[in-house]
Amino acid sequence: MSKVIPIVAAKVASSHVAVNAAGDDSSVVSSLYQADKKIYARSVSGWFSHWRWTMVWITQLVFYGLPWLSLHDRQAMLFDLVSRRFYIFNLVLYPQDLIYLTGLLIISALSLFLFTAVAGRLWCGYACPQTVYTEIFMWVERKIEGDRAARMRLDSSLMGANKLARKGAKHAVWIAIGLWTGFTFVGYFSPIRELALEVSHLSLGPWEWFWILFYGFATYGNAGWMREQVCKYMCPYARFQSAMFDRDTLIVTYDDARGEGRGVRPRNDTPADYQAKGLGDCIDCGLCVQVCPTGIDIRNGLQYECISCSACIDVCDTVMDKMHYPRGLIRYSTPNGIQHKLSSVAMIRRVLRPRVLIYTAVLLTISISLLSSLIMRAPFKVDVVRDRGSLARVVDRGQIENVYRLQLMNATEVQQQYHLRVSGLAGAQIVSEDSVTVNAASSRWVPVRVQTPPAAAPGSHVMTFLITADSGQGERAEKSVFLVPR
Repeated sequence: MSKVIPIVAAKVASSHVAVNAAGDDSSVVSSLYQADKKIYARSVSGWFSHWRWTMVWITQLVFYGLPWLSLHDRQAMLFDLVSRRFYIFNLVLYPQDLIYLTGLLIISALSLFLFTAVAGRLWCGYACPQTVYTEIFMWVERKIEGDRAARMRLDSSLMGANKLARKGAKHAVWIAIGLWTGFTFVGYFSPIRELALEVSHLSLGPWEWFWILFYGFATYGNAGWMREQVCKYMCPYARFQSAMFDRDTLIVTYDDARGEGRGVRPRNDTPADYQAKGLGDCIDCGLCVQVCPTGIDIRNGLQYECISCSACIDVCDTVMDKMHYPRGLIRYSTPNGIQHKLSSVAMIRRVLRPRVLIYTAVLLTISISLLSSLIMRAPFKVDVVRDRGSLARVVDRGQIENVYRLQLMNATEVQQQYHLRVSGLAGAQIVSEDSVTVNAASSRWVPVRVQTPPAAAPGSHVMTFLITADSGQGERAEKSVFLVPR
């Protein structure tokens, strides 16, 4: 009979029985989950590291700087949800322009598919907010607590004045960065200069407080505490990326044929010396694992945790230089390139394969269509709504009158004058105000009364409202229905 062993622990575990050679029952406990050790990523410098920090600077200058830019006496980039206006430099968008946001999201998704099919997870390694803020938070950590070995010693030491001061300073800087990030995020939806004044007087509204604190502490938690856990367990991209990979996708690879077998050797060993011992170029220093922000060993092959940050390439090239070996033991390559020892030119030729061409064609088509639509977009919009309180009525001299409400939306940055008239129905004319002024980047509801002679045939008649702007922006036509009672 097997023994049932109750396990009371924080982690779920399973138990099963193994029978030894003597026939005795013995219990073997297998944990379903393995505890993750804290990753102490080692700092690294190199060509790819410089590119990562270049992207950090670019992305953060854009994110933190855009809300402070002004244009036409307003914030250049502002998504004003209260007045339902989206200001993107010279563009003024209304809720009716949601199609442009849809197109932008589709373009973003297709771009991600295209880049992944061509060069793997470049987005994750260089521009993803999780990667960017983790890089910033790790830099702060290294400046305050020291490099990898110093941080490990600090964490293993007893709590004292030095540890408390360093840990406190680190978390204070992290929280400050997180709150500034949350403040900037809210500044895209509420004018940031007014928001800064309200923050200085602690007079923010409840929603502003909520979103600044929520986004700030999300940044603090994700980049400071969770880090690689977000990439490994929370991000869906890591799970479906393999569907976009193929044998010609450029990824971070380890050259097994050149590197194996691994082993230490004197630095002055010649290739003949260590190859005679059955050794490859890999000296098994483990630095590629120590610099990896997700803690994987790239020498075990492609893994979904790899974010293509190329830290392992930089550190391996440094080791190869010290050993006077050729660089590229770990490098950007393709599975076919490694297997067939293809040159860089040969791998580039394989980029133009069917899936890449399809992604590119669809992406270009949608991008050109969206851009053309924005260029040809009308500078004003009109919505026609019938007055529900009075469908049709007979007024003075037997005239038949219908009442409408027109919403005129001025999408320009200057005040506009619009003229209204109707066509398509004999004798129909506007008897109310037919000239309307709309302020810059504003909308206005206008009641419009349309009358026809008594001789109009009973029933429903289609007519068209024609709206013309004084500034020569063209003419808009909106159809509606005129009702004549029986």
